[in-house]
Amino acid sequence: MKHVLKTTLVLVFCLGFLSCVAKTKNDEKVLAELKQIDPPKKQHIKVALLLDTSNSMDGLIDQAKAQLWQIVNELSYAKCGNEKPNLKIALYEYGNDNLNDKEGYIRQVLGFSSDLDEISKELFSLTTNGGNEFCGYVIQTSLNQLGWGTNESDLKLIFIAGNEPFTQGSVSYQDASENASKKDIVVNTIFCGDYNQGISSFWKDGADIAGGNYMAINHNKATIHIASPYDDTILQLNIALNKTYIAYGNTGKNKVALQQEQDTNAEEYSTANAVSRTVSKSSHLYNNSKWDLVDASNEKDFDFESVKKEQLPDELKNKSLAEIKAFVSRKKGERLDIQKQIQELNTKRKAFLKTQSKVDNELGDALISAIKSQAKKKNYYW
Repeated sequence: MKHVLKTTLVLVFCLGFLSCVAKTKNDEKVLAELKQIDPPKKQHIKVALLLDTSNSMDGLIDQAKAQLWQIVNELSYAKCGNEKPNLKIALYEYGNDNLNDKEGYIRQVLGFSSDLDEISKELFSLTTNGGNEFCGYVIQTSLNQLGWGTNESDLKLIFIAGNEPFTQGSVSYQDASENASKKDIVVNTIFCGDYNQGISSFWKDGADIAGGNYMAINHNKATIHIASPYDDTILQLNIALNKTYIAYGNTGKNKVALQQEQDTNAEEYSTANAVSRTVSKSSHLYNNSKWDLVDASNEKDFDFESVKKEQLPDELKNKSLAEIKAFVSRKKGERLDIQKQIQELNTKRKAFLKTQSKVDNELGDALISAIKSQAKKKNYYW
């Protein structure tokens, strides 16, 4: 009897042990599978600007150049949950005789990019010339060519602006708008002219099909910039901010020159526009990790040892690794302090501007209004 009992106990123990092993193995399998699941993706606001660059659109292009930084600044305040989404902008021109007629008089000026200096550069390079404006064609082209991605949290928007009938060209605007809607991409239409004329020429219908906003603007209205008592100080801080950049790699020197060039482009419009650009440069959206050691050092996968000596600026080429890290850390601290000062002054600047007469900047106001209304559906907030 004792022998049977002992055997039974051993058997129970063995079964229990095997059960635990099986459970552990199963848990390990589950954990292994969980590790293979991609972590939550960073949210992006993806905006494709499709601009008519035919002869009559000089005013539109001028507004886009003058109001770029106001738009970027407004988007920098967006949040989704506890995250601040990144921004990617793509740029197309259409309706210009200088473009290839076999490709529908369309050119991708810039694919999706978060490089704000590059976006500014390409925007300032646009010129106008007469041509045929094929709206359906350019919408469909942007759907085919751009990397829109599959992240459901991304806010994906097309803004097409022009002043000719929306029905022109071999690609149906209805088909293009429906295709955008299937990809969770909202098409917003901006008619440059009379509101009712835009409706009768099917610009509103194009937006309605893809769940977007239809807007009409006076594209020839000059952008009005209001000066504030804080502008001069902010611009002085911009000079100090530029000195915190440590260019490296094959493109570093060229990118520093581009940064200065876009500062100048902003200044040519007005002091207020240059201030808006400086504010953009103090936000999380202005990231230059591909050529600046300070921004690069904030990336999780960055390794100082991967940077070759010849890729470093002259003042760092003969420094030890420890000395390089200390130099970058010091510049990082300086930049954070300067950016904080700019943001604090901009808060005061915004409060001051609210006390001034309301200014309508046609294109910028239209874009921001549409983005905010559509962002709510994706749980973005300001």
